[in-house]
Amino acid sequence: MTDNSLVLERIIGDVLEPFTSSVTLKVAYNNHSDVFNSCEFKPSQIINKPRVDIGGDNLRNLYTLIMVNPDAPSPSDPNMKEYLLWLVNNIPATTGATYGEDIVEYECPRPTSGIHRIVFALFRQRGRQIVHAPRWRKNFNTKDFAEAYDLGLPVAAVFFNCQRESGWGGRR
Repeated sequence: MTDNSLVLERIIGDVLEPFTSSVTLKVAYNNHSDVFNSCEFKPSQIINKPRVDIGGDNLRNLYTLIMVNPDAPSPSDPNMKEYLLWLVNNIPATTGATYGEDIVEYECPRPTSGIHRIVFALFRQRGRQIVHAPRWRKNFNTKDFAEAYDLGLPVAAVFFNCQRESGWGGRR
């Protein structure tokens, strides 16, 4: 079942298609700050890539992890889709992202205004596969990427909110 906050915060729709969670996805920064839907982090808390643990029961199942900021478009580029922050594939079930292949290295989110949603989406692969890094981090589209690599619907997702260190106020 999908967490209602994914629908309420428009993660379902803006970033992902409706799906049913079928694998556990645990994301933690600094080995103690667990990410849960709608929690808040400042950029100084998330400088280093998080620990990501993936559930499942069969090491032969492989997963792709995508981390995006769908709120990155700026007034100068209103047509931008999402900003890709991290992409890892071929992660075996029951392990973590460190056992996968970094296709796009982790980049710390650095919102300049407003509150940004930072989304982790996990997809089950049909088998071991080669994934090519997109040309740019800008204008990434999670739905299009999943379709291009035949990943189907997500099997898990979690998001947090982030704003600049001295930030306050509403969503972009």
